[in-house]
Amino acid sequence: MGNEEWGHIPFTHSSFLIAQRIMLNAVIEAVKTVSREEIMPRYLKVARQRKSDGSMFTEADLAAQNALVSALTAIAGHPVLGEEMPFALQKELWQAGEAGLWCIDPIDGTSNFVNGLPYFAVSVALMRQGRSVLGVVYDPVADEVFYAEQGKGAFLNGVQLPIKEYMPDLCHSMAGIDFKRISSTLAQKLASAPPYSSQRNFGASTLDWCYIAAGRFDVYLHGGQKLWDYAAGSLILQEAGGILGTLVQDDFWSDDVWQRSVVAARSEGLYQGWRAWIMAAK
Repeated sequence: MGNEEWGHIPFTHSSFLIAQRIMLNAVIEAVKTVSREEIMPRYLKVARQRKSDGSMFTEADLAAQNALVSALTAIAGHPVLGEEMPFALQKELWQAGEAGLWCIDPIDGTSNFVNGLPYFAVSVALMRQGRSVLGVVYDPVADEVFYAEQGKGAFLNGVQLPIKEYMPDLCHSMAGIDFKRISSTLAQKLASAPPYSSQRNFGASTLDWCYIAAGRFDVYLHGGQKLWDYAAGSLILQEAGGILGTLVQDDFWSDDVWQRSVVAARSEGLYQGWRAWIMAAK
């Protein structure tokens, strides 16, 4: 990948900025290579298995994770925390990664992947002091790479996000909702008297974040995500101008690292109306 492809990243003579630009390009190249070599050749061709928590994984998840670990440690020698690792190891890596930690989801949307639904992604985040500073989410079917660096904006294939500028009122908005992870009380109220116009749930949280950032969704609700579900996407949404909190508090980053709910929107106005409705309904 030549530097000219990502020419929106400002070129300066500062060695720090150049190093950051090189790192971002290297991560994008890594996720594309892993998708091309380890994931897409196995699309619709692998058997599913179940982990102890009931979630699904495949040979493709493991192969992609191993390839990403190798590629990312070559880019920067930080620990790599992946979804397909034992929880005890994940906690150990989290504690060891204060100064720098790669957080990866090799295939988010494994159920979609094995059933032929073209909504899954590879997600990589670089975290420091518990916050994401670089995020890349790649949809290999659509060949869409969403990415952001802290303080530098968010992009989709070189175009700055959000792509859709029109901001609807809450009553005319498109919502992304994961119903199975919210309370029955809230789910019933959303089903019977929703405050939005329409709702979707496609089954890959890392891409959901990016769809809000791009303006494809306007508001978002998820009852509980793992670290690798939100590490990259939350930064991409923030850098696109979105607002995010949880069902517990407005400060998204202060909630439980390992099981974090999400209340998010494309703008401050949408967020305040959306969160107020949710708090009253739950």
